[in-house]
Amino acid sequence: MKKLFISTAIAALFTVNVFAANTITKTEDGSENVSNVVTSKFNNDFARAEGVTWKVSPKFQKATFTIDGVKKSAFYNLRGELIGVTENVQFRVLPEKARKEIAQKYEGYFANEVIKLDNGDDSFDSITYFVDLKSSKEEVLVRVTPSAGVYFFQQVK
Repeated sequence: MKKLFISTAIAALFTVNVFAANTITKTEDGSENVSNVVTSKFNNDFARAEGVTWKVSPKFQKATFTIDGVKKSAFYNLRGELIGVTENVQFRVLPEKARKEIAQKYEGYFANEVIKLDNGDDSFDSITYFVDLKSSKEEVLVRVTPSAGVYFFQQVK
């Protein structure tokens, strides 16, 4: 479920036109081969990363890793540009205003998972949260903006 949630959020957010500088192919043993451009950029961006695993898709390359004891995922386009970094966080990390609005708008739902998305720039609006909310009847994904606005993002089921 977690992989579906993350994949859905990333795919919906990042519809990227990719012009591959390097071709990505499978090795003989079936493992995924990450482009040199992306691995070089990743190693510069996250020099202290441990336990790095890669997932390659036609539109982006995802590195899952641990840094300073926190599990994160970094998404790169095929040109080696960082699209964003995600990590799971606690519901209490959301701004208080957003937590109250979620409680009012989505009464009867509970926060199943909260993903923090950092798009990598240093601006005010670089961080967005995606909250997976479940009730006994349905599951929805909402987006929380840096100014604590809460917006329906997509129906999960």
